[in-house]
Amino acid sequence: MADSPLATPTAAAPTAAAAKATAPTAPARTPGPDAWRPAAGRRTAPWRRTDRWRLWTSVGVLAVVALAVLLVPPIVQLDQQHVDFAAKLRPPSADHPLGTDDAGRDLLWRCVYGLRVSLMVGLVAALVATVVGILVGGVAGVLGGWVDRVVMRLVDAFSSIPHLLLGIFLVAMFRPGPWGVVVSVGLTHWLSTARIVRSEMLSLRERPFVEAAISGGASRGRVLVRHLLPGVLPRAALAAVLMVPHAIWHESALSYLGLGMPPHLASLGAMIEAARGSLLLGAWWPTLFPGLFIIVPTLAVSGLAGVLRDRLSPRRRSELML
Repeated sequence: MADSPLATPTAAAPTAAAAKATAPTAPARTPGPDAWRPAAGRRTAPWRRTDRWRLWTSVGVLAVVALAVLLVPPIVQLDQQHVDFAAKLRPPSADHPLGTDDAGRDLLWRCVYGLRVSLMVGLVAALVATVVGILVGGVAGVLGGWVDRVVMRLVDAFSSIPHLLLGIFLVAMFRPGPWGVVVSVGLTHWLSTARIVRSEMLSLRERPFVEAAISGGASRGRVLVRHLLPGVLPRAALAAVLMVPHAIWHESALSYLGLGMPPHLASLGAMIEAARGSLLLGAWWPTLFPGLFIIVPTLAVSGLAGVLRDRLSPRRRSELML
């Protein structure tokens, strides 16, 4: 019997494309924690290479400075004040690697001793400024309210006064010398630390563990010591490191103006001030080398502090993990 033209045709076998389209697909793989790390042999990002170069250069310079400051002073104490007018204003040579000043004193020994004085004053002044900043910022951050507003208005008022001008006024109140410079620098460089500490404490107060401690009946002192200070101290320590170069520059400026170290202490700023007349005689080395002894260590400290700041920054730390 012939097939009727109205008969329903049989279903054709599914094609390969249709079978592939209807086949169940495998679930997408989620990248693992190591998926974003650079593959072996891939070149490191330029900013990471720059960070490493800056870190190791700063550490190397500071290691040399530390050795010079710790090991050389016994020799410097004997030679840095030795006067020889027959050898005054001699250029750098084998006998005097950095030359001599207008009194025939060896500039190498005097620069090393002056660096020691500047570093000691800068470190102590940075410590004083950090302590004052933690106290002021802690009071504003913990108490809040009208106390916070009053304290921050005072901080803004102090910030409007140039640091050097305020430092000169403070030195005039005290006697010029090491402690006068420490007080001057310490009381003019605490403002940034106070802002950092206050901002960190206000942020930490909103954290769940701090709110839980307050709800549990913990006193303000306990919350401050157990929860707030441990979170603030790393940033305050970084601010103190960044403050050391500013303190050294401030001390050098005061010594250059005759308000810093006494004459028997070889300060780098005082050495530059004393060498102004030597420039008129064509002697450039009494001014250049003390300036380099100021610039190089402060740049090294700033470079190291910059790397530490990047490491402590949450956003940059997440980039470093890539």
